Amino acid sequence: MSQLTVYYDELCVLCSAEIHHYQKQKGSDQIKFIDITSDAFDAAKEGIDPYQAHKIMHAKNNEGHILTKIDSFIAIWSVLPKYHWLYNLSQIRFIRFLMDIFYVIFAAARPYFPRKNKVTCQDSPFCEIQTPRKK
Repeated sequence: MSQLTVYYDELCVLCSAEIHHYQKQKGSDQIKFIDITSDAFDAAKEGIDPYQAHKIMHAKNNEGHILTKIDSFIAIWSVLPKYHWLYNLSQIRFIRFLMDIFYVIFAAARPYFPRKNKVTCQDSPFCEIQTPRKK
């Protein structure tokens, strides 16, 4: 059983490169990686909002708690031995504060990063730039 489930955007060049790096690390067998752009992905089944899944990083720990933003990365770092130093660094209040700020900046800029296969926001029903339609 995985200690952690990580939800990531395979079509985001930077995001997928980072996840593929993590997948090659010792301990990655304890993490289940789920591509949120896959046709098989069912946000409702996973207990996460599909729009939010495309806006910010999500993970789920083995107790079923949803983690978001930098907490998702901290959870990854806690599982991968090579990244325990980042996990430990994140436990320092000021460093954690900076990590939170940098993540928010990254998440705001991410919709403008290049995407794989020339996919555009119009190709996704939950694109990062779009907002949910009001009923």
